Amino acid sequence: MEHHPVVLTEKIAIGISMCAMGCPVRYNGKAIDVLTVLGRERQDFIWCPVCPECLAGLGVTRDPIHLTSGCGDDVWTGEAGIRNRGGKVVTEAVIEGCKDSLKALQRCNTKAFVYMDGSPSCGVYRTTLKNTRRGNPPGVFGSLLLKEGYFLIPSSDLQSPLKWWDWRRRLLAFHWFANLQLSGLQELYDAWYRLKFLCQELDNTWAREMGRTLATLSKEDFASFEPEFRLQVLNLLRRPSTPAKITNSLWKHYSHYRKSRGKRVEEINSPDFKRNVTTIAKELLKMERTAVEDDFLFGASPVIYRDQRRLEAIEKRKTEE
Repeated sequence: MEHHPVVLTEKIAIGISMCAMGCPVRYNGKAIDVLTVLGRERQDFIWCPVCPECLAGLGVTRDPIHLTSGCGDDVWTGEAGIRNRGGKVVTEAVIEGCKDSLKALQRCNTKAFVYMDGSPSCGVYRTTLKNTRRGNPPGVFGSLLLKEGYFLIPSSDLQSPLKWWDWRRRLLAFHWFANLQLSGLQELYDAWYRLKFLCQELDNTWAREMGRTLATLSKEDFASFEPEFRLQVLNLLRRPSTPAKITNSLWKHYSHYRKSRGKRVEEINSPDFKRNVTTIAKELLKMERTAVEDDFLFGASPVIYRDQRRLEAIEKRKTEE
């Protein structure tokens, strides 16, 4: 049986640090709009901007804050605190601002967040932008989002067409699989077939071992196996790939497309062809469009978003041809 791509027609809600969406709410009243570079693609998502420091009542402009005696994890356990530049303790206010921000994200039904790294509140792997120091990561809000299992995307990666493509395709797969109801082994096998090529790209050793494990399962194993399987796959989908892995995967699946469908896509090049990340991203998008139009499972990007009108236009063209 030939497997087909998963096409989502409902927009995914994504949380985002408010200052990364162009809102001038940083401590110094500045901001950066990382969504501008996405062009029309920004309309494919519902964006939910929040700012824990504003919801903490700290205002704009304000004294910058910093973590004391530990990281964001330690703030939640009471082992660390938060002070502003003037030495004022603002720990409780920031905690409440983080809680309110999470509630807003939950009301918007988000499970992904684009964060501003370097922030003592939203940062995940950095809580300062001074020189090359990382500060005390994660930040207070970053710590909360990690505990809540959010799919976390650094805002700076939206500036790279290839990095954004990688985050987007993994986010779509993450969203689909996190919400997929599985009632038995056959449904689990079908889901794995769609995701396994992407998983192999991200961690081939783990994916091959998982494939062998799945081959030995019995129906009685499903109930105990499924929760851990789902958790491991979702955790893997959070991990970025590399340009080399992505271009090799593109060529692998395009070669399969040529062999199985007897068609060519002239814009797609082999891995040893020298080009920049913008060109690679365009090739990947072209292969995604081809997959939807030709009902082909592009294993590097198995879950694709298309709004209903675009799908209807594709079906109309097929009928006319």
